[in-house]
Amino acid sequence: MFEPGHLHRTNLPGLHEKSEYSLDLHYEVRNDAQEGTMLHFRMVGQIDGKSFVEEFELHRDTAFNFASVVTRLASKHGLHPDLGPILRDHKDFDSMFEDIRAKLNVQPGEPVNLDHLQKDGL
Repeated sequence: MFEPGHLHRTNLPGLHEKSEYSLDLHYEVRNDAQEGTMLHFRMVGQIDGKSFVEEFELHRDTAFNFASVVTRLASKHGLHPDLGPILRDHKDFDSMFEDIRAKLNVQPGEPVNLDHLQKDGL
């Protein structure tokens, strides 16, 4: 389920699924005096009954790589990378992508600062 600034994912184990999870990904724009515009994420969830909270920030120009970070963090807490929460229901992912683009006022074709990729751990 998507609403601006928040993506919720739930999965119950089934025939092909092994993990049960419930994840909430919240995001907002923040301005950092040194780094400029940043997109702050807070991921709260449970994977196979184990709770966790993770927070991270991405620079404005690298914010669209959030799915990589989310998948890596969920994997760290026990979710197999192939079962990542972003891959489910691509319509919500597309809506989230457009919401981030609007919040950051990013236009297609804007350059990416490669130093930001390294700083953001991508």
